[in-house]
Amino acid sequence: MASCRNCFCCQCCCREEEPRTPEELTILGEIRDDEDEILPRKDYESLDYDRCINEPYVEVLDGLDNKKARQYEAVRWVMVFVIGVAVGLVGLFVDFFVHLFTKIKFSLVGDSIERCTDKGCLSLSLLELLTFNLVFVFIASVLVLIEPVASGSGIPEIKSYLNGVKIPGIVRLRTFLCKAAGVLFSVAGGLFVGKEGPMIHSGAIVGAGLPQFQSITFKRIKFDFPYFRSDRDKRDFVSAGAAAGVAAAFGAPIGGTLFSLEEGSSFWNQALTWKVLFCSMSATFTLNFFRSGINFNKWGSFQLPGLLNFGEFKCSDGDKRCHLWTAVDLGFFVLMGVVGGLLGALFNCMNKCLAKYRMRHIHPKAKFIRVLESLLVAMVTTVVIFSASVLVGECRDLSSPTPSNSTLSGGDDINSTIRQFFCSNQTYNDMATLFFNPQEAAIHQLFHQDGTFSPATLSIFFLLYFLLACWTYGVSVPSGLFVPSLLCGAAFGRLVANILKVKLGLQIYSGTFALIGAAAFLGGVVRMTISLTVILIESTNEITYGLPIMITLMVAKWTGDFFNKGIYDIHIQLKGVPLLEWETEVEMDKLTASDIMEPNLTFVYPHTRVQSLVSILRTTVYHAFPVVTENRQNEQDFMKGNILISNNIRFKKTNIVSRAAEQRRRCQSMKSYPSSELRNICDEQNAAGAEPAEEGEDLLQQMLERRHAPYPNLCPDQSPSEEWTMEEQFRPLTFHGLILRSQLVSLLIRGVCYAENQSSATQPRLSFSEMTEDYPRYPDIHEVDLALLNPRMIVDVTPYMNTSPYTVSPNTRISQVFNLFRTMGLRHLPVVNAVGEIVGIITRHNLTHEFLVAKLRQHYITV
Repeated sequence: MASCRNCFCCQCCCREEEPRTPEELTILGEIRDDEDEILPRKDYESLDYDRCINEPYVEVLDGLDNKKARQYEAVRWVMVFVIGVAVGLVGLFVDFFVHLFTKIKFSLVGDSIERCTDKGCLSLSLLELLTFNLVFVFIASVLVLIEPVASGSGIPEIKSYLNGVKIPGIVRLRTFLCKAAGVLFSVAGGLFVGKEGPMIHSGAIVGAGLPQFQSITFKRIKFDFPYFRSDRDKRDFVSAGAAAGVAAAFGAPIGGTLFSLEEGSSFWNQALTWKVLFCSMSATFTLNFFRSGINFNKWGSFQLPGLLNFGEFKCSDGDKRCHLWTAVDLGFFVLMGVVGGLLGALFNCMNKCLAKYRMRHIHPKAKFIRVLESLLVAMVTTVVIFSASVLVGECRDLSSPTPSNSTLSGGDDINSTIRQFFCSNQTYNDMATLFFNPQEAAIHQLFHQDGTFSPATLSIFFLLYFLLACWTYGVSVPSGLFVPSLLCGAAFGRLVANILKVKLGLQIYSGTFALIGAAAFLGGVVRMTISLTVILIESTNEITYGLPIMITLMVAKWTGDFFNKGIYDIHIQLKGVPLLEWETEVEMDKLTASDIMEPNLTFVYPHTRVQSLVSILRTTVYHAFPVVTENRQNEQDFMKGNILISNNIRFKKTNIVSRAAEQRRRCQSMKSYPSSELRNICDEQNAAGAEPAEEGEDLLQQMLERRHAPYPNLCPDQSPSEEWTMEEQFRPLTFHGLILRSQLVSLLIRGVCYAENQSSATQPRLSFSEMTEDYPRYPDIHEVDLALLNPRMIVDVTPYMNTSPYTVSPNTRISQVFNLFRTMGLRHLPVVNAVGEIVGIITRHNLTHEFLVAKLRQHYITV
């Protein structure tokens, strides 16, 4: 009835068109479609990184000796190695077929262009290129329809997962198959996307799935493997897999480790660092071993460390005046960092607008509309590439061949990628050289080609690539953003180098400026610092570039952060994921745990009837329940005749924060809002509450005295009811522990209970392996056959509850609460007062930036 009244009140408010402030929307947990900012959604679940210390877990610890502990650690190291090797093989698979499809496409289209240049049948060449690209992109888009989570790069989702948020389907085998197969078709289809981002996602899926030895997609894949049956272990392996994906993509194992640390994991330790680095090394050298053998027929030479390799930067032997960079160049690098940050902020802003448009006008429609959008992008991209090469490309003189040390990642020589379309001998088409090559080859051309690219060609190429890459990122195909950003930035850097050489006559190394431009633009888009610096250094194999790359990335990040967030954070926000940043703002310390906690609790008793548990589980969506008993200790007798004890008890009473008092205080403060909906909700709660306090009598004192009175509705066989008065709903409760929803359902399914005329010792006992054998897909309460349950039976939950969860005081400042919750990877944080009574609970939603800002505004209004 109360929920119906609230819905009716909400409808009335909507009809009266009273505006709601963002903080009211946050408190009510609602989102308006026309809001510019998307609030975090409440339907995302959190991962539980903290261990549940209960009796089955303690029994496992008791039976664990040093020998078994070493065996367990050895199995963990073996799994880390296997994950690294598997990720390396996945990279080999993707690279081989991308290289094969791209080579076939450009060979046939190139031959057609050579034949049709004189015959005047270039339209047939364009039709051939369109056919290849549209077929490849269609296949990639259909794979995304099979598993929508496979769309995009997957980095925002993996970053959210490592932050502690469970994204449905993000680490499933079907997602992996669609991602790995889809990315090779989207890259071969000529879209301005990269395969490096999807490699990170694929590596994370391998890390999550291999140690489980089972699959939800393919039911027959299920082995009896008792290890790693928790979110804690799974999240560690996902960290290793994501780092291995970075290492395989760039040949940067150290950069991959730092990426997993900087962009993802909120909890880190030394042992995990070693395992992640070992996994990254395994992926790098596995990929290097096979690619070197396949491309050069030199097995064991290790000449191709990653899918993307920038080649060797060095001056020609005969040029004594050449330097890779000088101290004077640092000034230009700083300016390039500023421009890169501005361009990255513009890119992110435009892409955010496109993403919002897709969310409102494309995604709600039929699924084939997404396929049509992907085909439209592919068609426009193909026409632009062909037209720009024919109409805008300039014929440049072919200088002396580039030194043979500049070898492409696929094993081809850089001179073989020069395109002479529509140009005579000893000249080449500079625009076609950039467009009619794989993106990695185009990056090598800008980094190492001694031939010149005209400023007009570089400007047009940069503009077209910028716009098309921005449009492409977000369509329904697996797509990465690293390589497009690097190529776009490399063109910008090469343009700057041309201007400095021609206009100012400076003696500079063009490849260095192209590299710095690539770093500036990529840093302005993704806003990564430490890991990206190391990734670029490892990709260039030139440690002297460390200082200019680091300065450029820092300046680009600072400039871009002045306008908006990084591209991955923007897409996380658009999805409504409750991501927790590294730390809170200083101003948030004006709030305490009691200001943000949820005081309206649903709880269970240590011994609870089956019918009560079923009712609680079926009528709520909470994933943890406090295990409590009523606090009825008679303190009045102890206060007589002893001043010391009396003063101590009075001090305790004055410092107690009760849930009822907190709820009344919030209702009073919410009355000051302009919206009548919040006022009506508070009036209903006050009307349903207990009788008003007598004149001159303190509310807290009343609550403490009324705790001794009998409550008619507090029998253990009754679940919390909406018809309870506020006195009954917010009565003092002694906190004993937390029990998870999955644990309660497992107890009910396995018949763990005892009869009313028996002792609780007769209740069946479950082992730790039995409690976790259904991980990660625990059964739902609606899957329980109620006909097999006796509603009058009693369940003793005390052996299975977490008796020692992390707790905070109601007066704990937000920065302390936030740091504890994030660094320990918690899912629920009970708020317990000075006398051991639970007064509220804090979840991830209560610590999001939007929720804290709303509570801070409410705090100012109250003050």
